[in-house]
Amino acid sequence: MYAIPFPPVSPEIFSIDLGGFTLALRWYALAYLAGFLIGWRLIVAALRRPALWPRGEAPMAPAAAESLLAWTILGVILGGRLGFVFFYHPGHYLANPGEILRVWEGGMSFHGGLLGAAAAGFVFARRNGIAPSAIADSMAMVVPLGLFLGRIANFINAELWGRPTEMPWGVLFPGAGAICPPGWDGPCARHPTQLYEAALEGLLLGLVVLYLVRRRDALRFPWAITGTFLAGYGAARFLVEFWREPDAQFFARHPQGFVVWLGEFGLTMGQLLSLPMLLAGLALVALARARGRQ
Repeated sequence: MYAIPFPPVSPEIFSIDLGGFTLALRWYALAYLAGFLIGWRLIVAALRRPALWPRGEAPMAPAAAESLLAWTILGVILGGRLGFVFFYHPGHYLANPGEILRVWEGGMSFHGGLLGAAAAGFVFARRNGIAPSAIADSMAMVVPLGLFLGRIANFINAELWGRPTEMPWGVLFPGAGAICPPGWDGPCARHPTQLYEAALEGLLLGLVVLYLVRRRDALRFPWAITGTFLAGYGAARFLVEFWREPDAQFFARHPQGFVVWLGEFGLTMGQLLSLPMLLAGLALVALARARGRQ
């Protein structure tokens, strides 16, 4: 069997021993920081081009994007952590509520972070008298960049790997990823689903959104970019879940990690959470097109 060895990259960029306390910068943290900061600057650049927006008017001053950044960071962190707690490990955290705040130990849910960011954006829009669609489209325009960086960081962390495979591009992950399931012969190579998601949710979806903004004037049609992002992410995540290893706690329900059965087909938690995104995205795109024709 052919397989790709895991690259010798440490999850930590550097660490400093401060005498009983270690200060470290990890690639995952850097991905979050870079995603927020670059996304903020991209929104500022779009706001400085009024022609991109409905009626040729930017929905807010470029300086207001800094406040939007602060609200978004708060929403993503709170929503991502609470989503991980209640979507994936509710029993454990209800029994150990003191561990909910231990975000430095890992555990963030994209779907929870999305809900948190949406709530933060809605509150920001209401407090500042801005159309919620403009805030949503601004945020959706830059999220694929953050997803791309975050999935690359997931790969460096050797986490969220895929199911075992005999394909030649399978990766020999260290740690728990190297443990073969019962009956598996030879090295346990796995699908690098973090890279699949980086390519689909990040790179491809980002290019589609960029094309719609730059070439199709999509920001002039409220909810069009938001709908495109939701539908694109929902479809990409639903597809990749067929090769992604489900969280361990779901194997107690079914050996393949399914949490919901529909006839002969099962849905993982990731697919269950992505379906509403796909449907909502398609509905928003249809709404934007209908209003555009009017």
